[in-house]
Amino acid sequence: QVQLVESGGGLVQAGGSLRLSCAASGRTFSTYNMGWFRQAPGKEREFAAAITRSGGSTYYADSVKGRFTISRDNAKNTVYLQMNSLKPEDTAVYYCTGTPWARGGSYYFAYEYDYWGQGTQVTVSS
Repeated sequence: QVQLVESGGGLVQAGGSLRLSCAASGRTFSTYNMGWFRQAPGKEREFAAAITRSGGSTYYADSVKGRFTISRDNAKNTVYLQMNSLKPEDTAVYYCTGTPWARGGSYYFAYEYDYWGQGTQVTVSS
């Protein structure tokens, strides 16, 4: 069982930056592929970014590519999402998620992940 706790959300002006963190419990963090999803009011949860267990490969939604960077520190059991050049349409609750690497999958769909955090609100004002 893995517990995920996000932090770092808040209110920022358009063009600004935020860094989200996700702290994971347990000793198996380095065996998990990790991701960030987001959900805006009235919309479905959507993929934002993912990173493989070693950090060797990363994946991004087209809407965030070039602005967001996902990274991880396995020694600290933490995954990060650096968000730059934020836009009002980035406003959403951001969720950290993880799944054992052995499960496989494409990284892009919520059903491919087993564990979820409670979410952290990001609001970008225009």
